[in-house]
Amino acid sequence: MSAGPEAVSAVERRLAELGLALPGVAAPVAAYVPAIVTGNHVYTSGQLPFIDGALPASGKVGAEVSAEDAKAYAARCAVNALAAIKAQIGDLDRVTRIVKVVGFVASDPSFTGQPGVINGASELFAQVFGEAGSHARSAVGVAVLPLDAPVEVEVIAEFA
Repeated sequence: MSAGPEAVSAVERRLAELGLALPGVAAPVAAYVPAIVTGNHVYTSGQLPFIDGALPASGKVGAEVSAEDAKAYAARCAVNALAAIKAQIGDLDRVTRIVKVVGFVASDPSFTGQPGVINGASELFAQVFGEAGSHARSAVGVAVLPLDAPVEVEVIAEFA
């Protein structure tokens, strides 16, 4: 008798409906861990928009990278954060709230659209979690990010 296919969470089904799948957890690029649990919260480290282990683009938003592309990369950062969260708690259906999102945008000095870029992550969380995806947020422009990534997102999620 076989064990049958692994159960897929409702959150992962919603991701699949959006054409997305959880990747493996990105390996840290320095001395840290991808996520950590304390109490009933998971704190992720900053997640870059890795796709198959590589950055899809590098450079400053408003110069080498368009705001539209950067918004899509912020959504990818959110998916990567979900992979890190799942690795800590085992099942994304345990997430009861996305509490806080902090987004960093490597910005050309004249670029002021950081909130619109980080909307990529915020909108993804709303699509996947509904009202539980509503969160507090910061969107910050910075001079440069690790590996010259255009965007980085960190997340605090509550779980039961």
